[in-house]
Amino acid sequence: PSDLEVEVDVLSTDAVRIRPGAAVFLENWGGAEALHGKVRLVEPAAFTKVSALGIEEQRVNVIIDFDTDSKDILPGDGYRVDAAIVIWEGQDVVKVPSGALFRANDQWSVFVARKDRAVLTPVSLGHRNDMEAEVLSGLVEGDVVIVHPGDNLQDATLISIRNE
Repeated sequence: PSDLEVEVDVLSTDAVRIRPGAAVFLENWGGAEALHGKVRLVEPAAFTKVSALGIEEQRVNVIIDFDTDSKDILPGDGYRVDAAIVIWEGQDVVKVPSGALFRANDQWSVFVARKDRAVLTPVSLGHRNDMEAEVLSGLVEGDVVIVHPGDNLQDATLISIRNE
């Protein structure tokens, strides 16, 4: 079992951003805690695979080694896992939920809650994923943004903040 590795196939468009040594979190393997690993190899050749929707995709195998701490609780051969591979990380990053972002005047924007008004605020973005985006300019730590603003929300609209 100590020789087990994880083979994950990823879209070739994602594989180009993965580097050997990248941290990996292996989840949904059957245990309560995520297992940890590191990328050993991004294979140099892609292959075609048909997705569940019937779409042909170019995929690349990524080989992951388990961290030493994870070797005591390894799943067995052929187990299914979900792999989250870290392709970028930063410190002291201002970030915003993706659901707060929208396009206004050909640029990314958010509504910031200032006192009792929604203020249309253009932002410059850096790294993004499906859940959140790095904000390079336009917001500061502590700004309260409106997530999933409706189409009828406009700059300077009177708002009321709910604490959920």
